[in-house]
Amino acid sequence: MNRRVILAAGCLCAAWLACGSAFAQKEKEWAAPPRFVRPEIATDEGGLWSMMDREETRLRRSPFSIRDPALHDYVQDIACRLAGEHCADVRVHLVHTPLFNASMSPNGMMQVWTGLMLRVDNEAQLAAVLGHEIGHYLSRHTLERLRDIKSRSAFGQFLGLFGLVGAVGQLAVLASAFAYSRDQEREADRIGLILMRQAGYDPLEASKVWRNLQLELKARPDGDPSRTNPMFASHPASEERQQTLKTLAEAAPGGSAFEERWKEKLTPFMRGWLADEVKRGQHEESIALFTRMIAYAPTRPEFFCARADSYRTRGKGEDWKAAQSDYDAAISIGGEPAETHRGLAAIYRQRKQLPEARASFQRYLELAPDAPDAAMIKSYIEESGT
Repeated sequence: MNRRVILAAGCLCAAWLACGSAFAQKEKEWAAPPRFVRPEIATDEGGLWSMMDREETRLRRSPFSIRDPALHDYVQDIACRLAGEHCADVRVHLVHTPLFNASMSPNGMMQVWTGLMLRVDNEAQLAAVLGHEIGHYLSRHTLERLRDIKSRSAFGQFLGLFGLVGAVGQLAVLASAFAYSRDQEREADRIGLILMRQAGYDPLEASKVWRNLQLELKARPDGDPSRTNPMFASHPASEERQQTLKTLAEAAPGGSAFEERWKEKLTPFMRGWLADEVKRGQHEESIALFTRMIAYAPTRPEFFCARADSYRTRGKGEDWKAAQSDYDAAISIGGEPAETHRGLAAIYRQRKQLPEARASFQRYLELAPDAPDAAMIKSYIEESGT
């Protein structure tokens, strides 16, 4: 091996070890600030709080807001365990949007998107993202960003990051424009890991979140998911950052991932969120995501079905063969979604294999007799029987 490469690797290793040692010391010294007092309305901060209150009212009324009490209470409890004394001021809102994102405004409004919950493997990984956002909140980073914004139009755009105004793609552009600084990101990462440890979570799961997102980043044809995802735009998922998080966590190991509890709480929603991801139309990203999910949990038929749907709807070259293989795998596992048979039937129908298409369509209706497309499927069955 080249001597310079060895030297560089040794220096990098030493730097990471020093980083971990410094983190262990800072963890002992760090303490959360006291609860924030609502600022006077006449101040810049007070005006921002008031505007965020109005955005929060809009969010509560939004059709994108998920109103499942059990799921909300579960995620709220995670946020509270991380926030400690600030729990009373943190209000979680679950948002039905198939992208990886979470955000927190200065008045305590936290948004958690369903695309984030789909992509994390356990409770500790969600806690890693929420802890990072709470780190920004405790450090008042959003207020620092506000003071950097001079024009009224830019301020209006800044508010759009916390509401559901405009298209998701527009929010991604704005997130990139108003991204946190590197120092702010490092501080939020450090605080997030401290909060994870204090709440009983394994801090090593934090680096895995960004490692997994790297797979989607590399799968995109342009290699730039920040164009469609606010979290990638405002929180760059660099390999260096991932390694730093890993090194910091290894300096203070312990805690649990709470994987089984996470699976129990999320299973009722998983199939719907998988379908949302397929409909997003970013097939390369989705296939990379589903491939990782299959490797992590190879006995979940819904993951095979979702990847098959992505292959089938992309329709490049011999994608139909990959889709058929995944549909067959889902069926062999058992307990497959009804949509598995509908997708398989679509392939048979396209390939002019009408008897097979008819049998698969019939199986779909047996599993989902009240499906909204039942009338159309029946017409396909009649067609394939001629």
